Amino acid sequence: MLRMLRLSVAVVAVCMVTACGSSAAETSDRPTGGPARSAAQATGPATSTKPASPAVPATGGSGYSATLSARLVTTDSLPPGYSVDIATSMSSDAGDEDSGAEGPCSDEMIPLLSGTRLTGTPSAMAAATLSYDEGPERLWVWSEILRTYADDGARRAMSDLRTVISRCPTVPSPDGNTFRFATAPGPRIGDESLHVTESWTSESVTVKGDSVLVRIGTTLVVVQEMANEPGGDKYLDQLAEAALRRYQTTGS
Repeated sequence: MLRMLRLSVAVVAVCMVTACGSSAAETSDRPTGGPARSAAQATGPATSTKPASPAVPATGGSGYSATLSARLVTTDSLPPGYSVDIATSMSSDAGDEDSGAEGPCSDEMIPLLSGTRLTGTPSAMAAATLSYDEGPERLWVWSEILRTYADDGARRAMSDLRTVISRCPTVPSPDGNTFRFATAPGPRIGDESLHVTESWTSESVTVKGDSVLVRIGTTLVVVQEMANEPGGDKYLDQLAEAALRRYQTTGS
């Protein structure tokens, strides 16, 4: 039951970024054939065969960019046992008209507070699901999102996220749950970085999600985990570093 709850929440989190119906959302609930080791241990010498990195789809739905998708992290950039599934359509971000700077702290703001959606309008987006399956009781799921902007939208999106969370650190939902949000400094990479935490309780189970956002120039590199087993946030920094490295080394 707990595994299914965590998995369902993880899939919903991916769906908020991708248009769902993309390959990323559809495959997050199936085993990836990972080795029987934790993600932390997977940084040691490889003892298993890495799954092949998926080919970048040439076309996709609204908002899809094959060029930017080619700069997403690959299995070659990650420890053994990870799978990468590229999304082929994106959900739109909040736009400039929904900064969240005013108005009540309602449950409608949860995607904005969690960093799943951001203010502004990216010129291009790309996303993928990163998964690691240790067996029947341990499935790790993350998502990576790349956002590029034609102006200073990346910097403004980071600033708006800090502002909104400072104004609405707690938000009640219609079902009686209370969502809590907080920010902390992210890893010392890129031009600036931010760590966002989100938590709520469902059926006496506390569910937690974490995101790391890294700005590099006019681009945001975002890695999110939602409803993983306790300790899943410990892998966020290394995944964010791998994603940033991949983005930087694949530039023209």
